[in-house]
Amino acid sequence: MDFEFSEEQKAFAAEVDAFIAEHDTIDIFDVTRENMAQIVDTPERRAFMKSLGHKGWLGLTWPERYGGSDSEGVYEYILNEALAGKGGPQIGKGVGIIGKTLIAHGSDFLKEKFLPMILENDVEFAVGYSEPNAGSDAASMRLKGVKHTTEDGREGWLLNGQKTWTTSAHFAEWYWCGVRTDPDNKHMGITLMLIPMDDPGITINGIWTMGDERTNEVWLDDVFVPDEYVVGEVNHGFRYISQALDLERFTMFTYSPIRQRLDLLTDYVTETERDGEPLREDPEVRSKMANLHTEAEVARVMGLKFVTEAVKVEHAAKAGKEFQPPTVPASEYKLFATEYSKRLANASMDIGGPGTQIRVRTEDAPMVGRAESTYRYTVIDTIGGGASEIQRNIIARRGLGLPKNF
Repeated sequence: MDFEFSEEQKAFAAEVDAFIAEHDTIDIFDVTRENMAQIVDTPERRAFMKSLGHKGWLGLTWPERYGGSDSEGVYEYILNEALAGKGGPQIGKGVGIIGKTLIAHGSDFLKEKFLPMILENDVEFAVGYSEPNAGSDAASMRLKGVKHTTEDGREGWLLNGQKTWTTSAHFAEWYWCGVRTDPDNKHMGITLMLIPMDDPGITINGIWTMGDERTNEVWLDDVFVPDEYVVGEVNHGFRYISQALDLERFTMFTYSPIRQRLDLLTDYVTETERDGEPLREDPEVRSKMANLHTEAEVARVMGLKFVTEAVKVEHAAKAGKEFQPPTVPASEYKLFATEYSKRLANASMDIGGPGTQIRVRTEDAPMVGRAESTYRYTVIDTIGGGASEIQRNIIARRGLGLPKNF
């Protein structure tokens, strides 16, 4: 594997960096929001993402016939990492999870309706997989969909039930929702649907996380979804969700914010004295920092490994060949990166001492209080997109070939 970018890729990275620098305001870029910085939840962030769309950067890997550039995934990786490293909104759900699934499996109606809006950033989506009894095990979702015909003869589905941990529900326009349409088949009984969030049967209640960010529970009461808003085949939704989760596990947990936190800790160790001695000369601190930098490089290379495998999949798909999505590299990266991020947060608290318990954005706190917010938020990272235990099971079964009950 070549872990260096080509000259063309380096030129694109420089162009992205220059564009970000032109728009670098606290309303758009804020690293203290940790990984929640990726969401597009304010007018300023929406306008910025729209400007990315005008540059043609929201459809870099999409086929040209759908308005994309047909570029390799490494360009999308470069863009997303640059945005994430500055604490900015990222291309995430619309371009990746929803857009790419619609391109692969959506009807002409859904493609014509949603793909142009995604490329212009004229729409925000919420993703509805998790439920009170279906978190990392998406196949256990129970939101009930029953075939229904309206009084005016429209064919569709009547939905009743609850979703939870839907982060974007309070500002999104459309709900990308998994629905139980066959109660007798766990994996082949789920259907993906698109639902307007302003439907009168939808109730949204906020849930505030330990990371100071809002997520939501969503109740659906007799919500009617016409057949034309069903994504792909009925009862095949779990397969589509599984494919999209590989992308989510990678794009949600970018490497550059982790590196930014490590650089912040490194600067602190380099510049700080304790009991009249440079902190960087303490042998315990030096050993811990060496390990953290080594593991950071491992995380970076694992991310590039996933990109390389994803590019191979893209080439196979374009050639009409059979391919397997890079599920194992996605799980390996997600598991290692998020668990490493926790270890980094713990080390920041330990090395910074009692002052790191002071809240974030406190100017005279060690690392401006960043350690305590990172410490709280990294716990969430190990759960979102499939908890660490789920990633270990995927690696064990699909990567190592171990039996399910080992």
